[in-house]
Amino acid sequence: MSPRSYDDTGVEYYGIPSFKFVSGPSTDIRIAYRCINPSAQKTVCIPTCFGGRINTTLSFTGSDQALYDHRVIVVAMLGNGESSSPSNHPNFPKDIDYRDCVNAQYQLLTKHLGIKELEAIVGFSMGGQQAYYWACMYPRFMKYLIPICSSAKTSLHNYAFLEGPKAALTNSIDYEDGAYRAKGVKPTRGLRAFGRTYCAWALSAPWFRERQFERLGFSNVEDFIKWNWEDAFETWDPQDLLILAKMWQAGDVGKTHADADYLRALENIEAKVLVMPSRTDTYFPPEDSEVELQHLKHGELAVMETIWGHMAGGGANEDDTIWMSDRIAKFIGARTSLVGDLKETSLE
Repeated sequence: MSPRSYDDTGVEYYGIPSFKFVSGPSTDIRIAYRCINPSAQKTVCIPTCFGGRINTTLSFTGSDQALYDHRVIVVAMLGNGESSSPSNHPNFPKDIDYRDCVNAQYQLLTKHLGIKELEAIVGFSMGGQQAYYWACMYPRFMKYLIPICSSAKTSLHNYAFLEGPKAALTNSIDYEDGAYRAKGVKPTRGLRAFGRTYCAWALSAPWFRERQFERLGFSNVEDFIKWNWEDAFETWDPQDLLILAKMWQAGDVGKTHADADYLRALENIEAKVLVMPSRTDTYFPPEDSEVELQHLKHGELAVMETIWGHMAGGGANEDDTIWMSDRIAKFIGARTSLVGDLKETSLE
């Protein structure tokens, strides 16, 4: 989860006038982003995930990581509170689509940063869904596509999971049926309920059974839920959370294809794709990735054998991060670490 204080290190903004959203409205927007290793020749784009900010996004740019010698551009998706969102834009649309995020990011990269092609797009969770949309909308713009703990279409199970946290927030007494701003109230109870409801889904049953929260410094599960989840979501704007959750629920790359068939859309992807689910992810399970892999022309599956559930893909566990970095490095032909080689051998 995001830290309680916002880190704006290196964050820049690009304004796009009269940006037209898929739902119809046009308005001026801005895109927040950060360039890491700006002088490197090969460029990788990493969109943010749900609950993520630019400087909490795993970038794999450490000295022993896969993208250490790449120019990495981390981009805040629309709605996350850094780029234009309900919380910072008075005329922001009520609904947004992944196509809006990708179209805005494309303008940032091509018109503002002068980028003509990407080495790769890497994304975790909602970032991975944006990556899939990128490959379907601009199939020749990137060489490699690396979705981590993600999917090209949000499953019905995933959709149902998100209904829980949404309902916990919108049915709280201090949400005031959406009128909390007009009444000068912050729906703290609703935000904390959102985090409490979300918590168990993000990790796995074995993770809790083995009391992994103790590794994070918590002596009991209640403290872990309160301090690591309730407090983190309390820092978010309710409408930002809700508009992102709704976009997530509607995720389907079939919307980029003429007949709305998401499997046909996958078949049109030209990039080489490394699909990296977590074995214990409860809402982006590896079984969904296996189905999607069958429709990719150049697809490779690498399943993380971890008990860290969905959070493994976001950098929550160092061993899993080392393993991911090593797989990415091998996939795109970058340098690998010896530690990563040992980790991969132990998992496969």
